[in-house]
Amino acid sequence: MKNLHVDYQGDTLNFQSASLLAKGIARQNQMQEPTIMAWHRNSDQATPPVYDGADPDSWWAKYGAGNGGRLEVCVGDDFQFVMMDARGYETLGEMPLRNLSDAQGNQFLCYTPMLGKTSNKPTPEACMPLDGWMADQY
Repeated sequence: MKNLHVDYQGDTLNFQSASLLAKGIARQNQMQEPTIMAWHRNSDQATPPVYDGADPDSWWAKYGAGNGGRLEVCVGDDFQFVMMDARGYETLGEMPLRNLSDAQGNQFLCYTPMLGKTSNKPTPEACMPLDGWMADQY
């Protein structure tokens, strides 16, 4: 895997600004459609998912490399990204899923063809409660 470092000395970066810098560097290095496969932030106190036996400081890089990552871009001393070129992959198009909330504020993941495109009320037939196992589609 090729490794690049962006020496950033400006204001503190957030994920969005650091990822935009990383994608720009990837484009300058022959990636037409750079996509982030994995990332890590050194100063963040949040804990990423941990896998039994995995080193929390390096598993993200192994995951990215094992899933198509070909370029690691370090932005300053805080962010690291594993990137791949997504050109040539099919796009998904419009997802048949969307998120809705009920009157109590509970969130649901709903299958739009069963619910109908105009309905904004979750139903048991078309929706599942959004929890730690269901993906948020926003």
